[in-house]
Amino acid sequence: MRRSWKIYRLLAAQNLKRLMEYRADFLTGAVSFLIDQAIGIAFIFIIFTQIPQLAGFTFPQILFIYGLSQIPKGLDHLLADNLWCVGYFIVRKGDFDKYLIRPINPLFHVIAETFQVDAIGELIVGIGLLIYACPSAELHINVWTVLLTVIAVPFAALIYTSLKIITASFAFWMKSSGFIIQMVYGMNEFSKYPTTIYSLPVRIFVTYIIPFAFTGYYLSLYILTGTDPLWSIGGVILISTVLFVISLLIWNKGLSAYESAGA
Repeated sequence: MRRSWKIYRLLAAQNLKRLMEYRADFLTGAVSFLIDQAIGIAFIFIIFTQIPQLAGFTFPQILFIYGLSQIPKGLDHLLADNLWCVGYFIVRKGDFDKYLIRPINPLFHVIAETFQVDAIGELIVGIGLLIYACPSAELHINVWTVLLTVIAVPFAALIYTSLKIITASFAFWMKSSGFIIQMVYGMNEFSKYPTTIYSLPVRIFVTYIIPFAFTGYYLSLYILTGTDPLWSIGGVILISTVLFVISLLIWNKGLSAYESAGA
């Protein structure tokens, strides 16, 4: 662990140096994410100009769900964004070979190689919405809800990372799987709102098949209602752990099938 942490710090430092060489690109990326989040929040505001509640939740409560959903997504974006590159071009161009000839676990190397600083915009928006919504969202907050939520948030981020590992692994067989990552990752939009607003097939899909509902709505439910922590918090931890194990099995299976390629 100490060696892995040292390697991670060295790779992250090198990545930050590269980012600082192109500060305009970094600022553009950060601003674009802030604009994207602002559009989403404006959409919620427009909805609540027409209705007092959405599936029984008030405007501040929906903002709370939206804000909390951004934190696991932001953590995954910050720490594991390089998996997109595996799916889009690293395998297709034959660049994945470098991860196999170095004395580092290939998956760890891929993840540690890029530290996506523009994800800080997502985290700022998420934390800002939580701070804004908390006073009027009628939350059931105590020491246990705060502690359990802090524990569960990294597991919620692991759901994002595990799904990206699975979909990026398809590139070992297909040479390019970026469109699959995009298709699956885009479903995270369902996590920002109560699942009760969706039809039954959609609720089942985002809860049990592509479980993004656990990264936002279910993660928020315990704080909003004060009930059923086994489902809201325990479900996040269990599903993320199972999904991560599955993702490692698929990744390792893909590694055994990998053949070098070139664009």
